[in-house]
Amino acid sequence: MGETITLNASDGHTFSAYCADPTEAPARGGLVVIQEIFGVNGHIRRVCDDFAARGFRAVAPALFDRAERGVELDYDQAGTARGREIRGALGWSEPLRDIDAARNLAASAGPVAVVGYCWGGSLAWLAACRLAGFGAAACYYGGQIVQFADENPRCPTLLHFGALDPLISIDAIASIRAAHPDLPILVHPGAGHGFNCEARADHRPEIAAVALDRTLTLFARALGRG
Repeated sequence: MGETITLNASDGHTFSAYCADPTEAPARGGLVVIQEIFGVNGHIRRVCDDFAARGFRAVAPALFDRAERGVELDYDQAGTARGREIRGALGWSEPLRDIDAARNLAASAGPVAVVGYCWGGSLAWLAACRLAGFGAAACYYGGQIVQFADENPRCPTLLHFGALDPLISIDAIASIRAAHPDLPILVHPGAGHGFNCEARADHRPEIAAVALDRTLTLFARALGRG
């Protein structure tokens, strides 16, 4: 359904992105899909395709291209270690430039939302807080959000966590709640880390469906596209 394209960030960096166009008209809007630490892999491309089938122009920027191009890692110990290494080398500011470039492209379909998973969940939070032009944000199991809990989203934002996630403590979620008492934060019972990803052992399709429904409801309300 989608294709790999080339985008340019504001600092001149050239990178690839997976873009899936909506299969229905009129489009419901644009959507930036932010990767996990495993790259823009088959799972992320399928996420884009699914959102495109639901009416969004979905763009997933290859954020690892700043360090190493064409990275697609397995969901195993070696892939996790390599992904964390690349993530650590990138920091936070430069990936946001690429996310903003992806937003510019997605905006051709209308108002733009952002959704991110794992590392991408934390980046989606920062995009909502630091970048202009996003109409809504959905952040899935972003383990570093608590580090930036003192920042405030510029758009309606929804957070998804798993109650059984060993990487994100209940205390961390409580800290985010304390900083943002009016922010919708869903802690899904029975869910671990990566519950939305069919390639992970913690995949819980029934929970992922509930989370997606809440995410789509937010996007429809915030973007003004039913």
